[in-house]
Amino acid sequence: MVWSDRAPELPRLENGYQVIAYGEITAYSKASRYQLIAYRIELDGVGRLNEIFERLKRKLEAEGAFAPERKRPMPRFPFRIALVSSRGAAGATDFLKILRERAPHIEVVFEETPVQGVAAAGEIVRAINRASQAEVDCVVVARGGGSYEDLFAFNAEEVARAIMRCRHPVISAIGHESDHTIADFVADRRAETPSAAAHALAPATARRAFCRQSPAAASVSNGSSRKS
Repeated sequence: MVWSDRAPELPRLENGYQVIAYGEITAYSKASRYQLIAYRIELDGVGRLNEIFERLKRKLEAEGAFAPERKRPMPRFPFRIALVSSRGAAGATDFLKILRERAPHIEVVFEETPVQGVAAAGEIVRAINRASQAEVDCVVVARGGGSYEDLFAFNAEEVARAIMRCRHPVISAIGHESDHTIADFVADRRAETPSAAAHALAPATARRAFCRQSPAAASVSNGSSRKS
């Protein structure tokens, strides 16, 4: 329990949050009942991560980072895409499979990075920076589904800043449709999944448009080396 005069000092709690509580235990011997009188509570686990997420979200929103007017349009028919992801991971594999089926002329520059773990955020930033310097039409930041903790590297402020300063339009394709990360809010476009990103960049009209190009233009595209 918490005394009413202490409650305003404590973090907002929701069912399922993990916490560390500091206080004292009292006993009511007649009923063999114990209770914890909490004086201080710290969020732990997902609760602590959610607090970090909400704090950064408020900060970036106040800066105008999510404003529609700063979002850049995606290229209608991209010919060269940078993919920031983990090589061999399900998300990257799905993206590449669909892209090759729908638009085999698109060259993919793979900027490999870990997509979860303690050091992942810094590695993702470096991969986005490399993609920013590449001669591409747009950048896709992708990973497949996972737990809230697994996806949390994409809630890091340094990742958000890297996306915002990227020279090219950025599509975030993180997790599943129900997952939302800070990267999704700052990216120029959000795709619900890596597969959805591939469909968005290679609509059915893309292949027809490519086939209608002059032989010289098609030759340049086909002659480029593809990294996957």
